[in-house]
Amino acid sequence: MSNKIVIFDTTLRDGEQSPGFSMNIGEKIIIAKQLARLNVDIIEAGFPIASEGDFEAVREIARNVKGPTIAGLSRVIVRDIDRAWEALKHAKKARIHTFVATSDIHLKYQLRKGREEVLDDAVRAVQHAKNYTDDVEFSAMDAVRSDINYLCQVLEAVIDSGATTVNIPDTVGYAIPDEFGRIIKTIKQKVPNIDEAVISVHCHNDLGLAVSNSISAVQNGARQIECTINGIGERAGNASLEEVVMAIKVRRDFLPYTTGIKTKEIYKASRLLSTITGISVQPNKAIVGENAFAHESGIHQDGVLKERTTYEIMTPESIGLTKSKIVLGKHSGRHAFSKRLEDLGIKLNKTDSDKAFIRFKRLADMKKEIFDEDLEAIVEDEIARVEEVFKLEYIQTTTGSQTIPTATIKLKKGEQIIQDAAIGDGPVDAAYKAIERITRIPGKLISYSIRAVTGGKDAIGEVIVKVNFNGDMITGKAASTDVIEASAKAYLNAVNKVAGKRRGGLGVKEVRGSTL
Repeated sequence: MSNKIVIFDTTLRDGEQSPGFSMNIGEKIIIAKQLARLNVDIIEAGFPIASEGDFEAVREIARNVKGPTIAGLSRVIVRDIDRAWEALKHAKKARIHTFVATSDIHLKYQLRKGREEVLDDAVRAVQHAKNYTDDVEFSAMDAVRSDINYLCQVLEAVIDSGATTVNIPDTVGYAIPDEFGRIIKTIKQKVPNIDEAVISVHCHNDLGLAVSNSISAVQNGARQIECTINGIGERAGNASLEEVVMAIKVRRDFLPYTTGIKTKEIYKASRLLSTITGISVQPNKAIVGENAFAHESGIHQDGVLKERTTYEIMTPESIGLTKSKIVLGKHSGRHAFSKRLEDLGIKLNKTDSDKAFIRFKRLADMKKEIFDEDLEAIVEDEIARVEEVFKLEYIQTTTGSQTIPTATIKLKKGEQIIQDAAIGDGPVDAAYKAIERITRIPGKLISYSIRAVTGGKDAIGEVIVKVNFNGDMITGKAASTDVIEASAKAYLNAVNKVAGKRRGGLGVKEVRGSTL
């Protein structure tokens, strides 16, 4: 038996049936061409009888996409099969995929037919499709809940009629891996002509077991897996192509099989689908999720930086990414922090590095993720830090359309704590006046600017002020996730530059005659 696993991609058919994933013809062609670059064996391009748009999409993909076999879905109805072939006939390699339910619950409530009638429909459909192409696939919908003896009878009959692939779908995602594996094993044992066809599986993810069931089926004799990019599809979706392929690639010790997939195209395919549909992949999605190769824990970061395989079982390069992502956050350690500074070309002595690390941890408690721009702001602020004659201990502001803007400021000078309040034209103006009341160092604000250092709701705001202190133009700068706090710190930074110059002799309290 061949160890090659055929990858049948149904992103454009079953995947598109899920709410929110509809694509126009042009978008489907773009996806199909990426699937060809991915080197999938079969692209199920659509269900031609379903709509004029689906027919045209299948026809255009058949005409324009080279490499993979192009498949079209049809019910076991003559007009469906004729319509499918009309759309597929321009493909260099075409497959008609016809299906009918075989479970008693579907026969009774949906089809309202008996077993013999459905068996006859299946045989006639395969025979009719065979008039158009030698590549005919038959699917026994809801196979998992079908009587196994009847299922085997249907499979034997359609293979005798010319089906070259027989698909065993877990249509409602009901199976457990051991159970599904036994079904495939039983089919191998009980269908006498099974070696004349490829056994395929099409698993849905209602219980989160689609990939596990597909792998179990392969271990028991299946040689085609039907799957989708990002696992999209009806309800909870289908088996995820990237998970199936990478499981086979990574666990060769348990899964001695191969696929023809060019895995470096996986990430590109995932992102392309997300871009076209506008539906993002969940961050913790296996293989292609944003966090799949991201590390925030300090222990994990330390391990990965020392030896990648400590916490990564595959390389990000293997799916088309350039490198792992070390996410700096509150769980990160000094090793990851220092490494990121090094990557940014920032060199600090031990004292400055220790101070910057403390500020980084404080910021990480406020932000979910620390970006490179955050680090640069922290370091720049730390390096530019002047002697803190006055240190901001506390700031509280109130403002509103019906409220007089007020700021309460608490500063520390040496061992003394001084607090005062002031009103102003706005919270920033009030804060500056309160600082002036405490420090007794009057200044005139010449310019004020603020910018977001990083993106997102929790971005760092950097404030730069220019203040005239008795003819001296002093620049103050500070950054914080709270722009009012950043504004106060920037002004205080300028004040401290003046206060620091004056401390050489008299000191602030003597100069101003204050009681500080």
